[in-house]
Amino acid sequence: MLTSDLFESNKKIDAYVFTDESNRFYFTRFETSFGAVVIGRDAKVFITDFRYESEAREIVKDFDIVICKASDFYEKIAETLAKMGATTVGYGEAMYVNEFNAFKAALKEFKLKPASDVIEAKRAVKTDEEIEIIIAAQRIAEGALQRAISRVKIGMTERELMAEINYEMVIGGAQGYSFETIAAFGANTAQPHHHPSDKKLEKDELILVDMGAKYKGYCSDMTRTFCLGDPGEELRRVYNVVKSAQEYAIKYARAGMTCHDVDTLAREYITANGYGDKFGHSFGHGVGIDIHEEPRVGANSQTVLQPNMVITAEPGIYIPGLGGVRIEDMLVVKAGGVTDITSYDKKLTI
Repeated sequence: MLTSDLFESNKKIDAYVFTDESNRFYFTRFETSFGAVVIGRDAKVFITDFRYESEAREIVKDFDIVICKASDFYEKIAETLAKMGATTVGYGEAMYVNEFNAFKAALKEFKLKPASDVIEAKRAVKTDEEIEIIIAAQRIAEGALQRAISRVKIGMTERELMAEINYEMVIGGAQGYSFETIAAFGANTAQPHHHPSDKKLEKDELILVDMGAKYKGYCSDMTRTFCLGDPGEELRRVYNVVKSAQEYAIKYARAGMTCHDVDTLAREYITANGYGDKFGHSFGHGVGIDIHEEPRVGANSQTVLQPNMVITAEPGIYIPGLGGVRIEDMLVVKAGGVTDITSYDKKLTI
């Protein structure tokens, strides 16, 4: 990835250090459980241990590779920064207290500056290559859901449906799951982050599935709500309100709008139809290497949408004791609107 613009945003920083897995992958395209990326104005270094040495030397291009022991990790970062001639160092993510204390102690000769906002802003705007990978991940997820839903039957448990979906994602080419797959039946669909249980599907109950495939290091994210039978008048109305609210927001969202304004498009529609107090989460979020990235598309966010941001559109209405509906697509933000990269249909009845 291009790194020169890291220094354009803060000309006082001489080098950056990224130690978390997602940022390491962002810059190196190499997944590891240990290591650091150190980026100076004229040099880039990838620090890891012996487990990844041969692969790193083959995969990680344009970086000098430094191998160290875990016990020497922070000292090796300090040594690398000293060789770069760095004085002020930006660090790019949250750390556990013990990790930060060790980091700070080893880098006591440097002036440390939090720089999470710099890397988050950079990662929020995707390249065309990243978007193509995310679309591929989404197609894997859609195929998996289509195959799994075709086998839904009365008496199946939530756990069984989750397992079917996960199996189909892996068989379909996913390297894993973007997050723990949600499968909820009946009244459980009113819990936005329900954990699948041994609850069995009954006739005319709602089925809510929230899922995502991970492919080449990137996530997809999709939610669909179904019914095997007739959900009844109120839940059918709720479904239509959520679907229309999502369509309304997708129609008018575009680069240059704030995340608050996009959230408001769906929220006001749901409120006008009498369910404002039943939509308790944000309209959406960024998706990329992590399932939740910038921007946060919610009522309290004044972040301005930029072209090539990838966000979700996931309004929902949840009525305790009855059920809930959420419909989620992924969107690529463009100057004149958004492109919906989710192709799975939105039929309620299966």
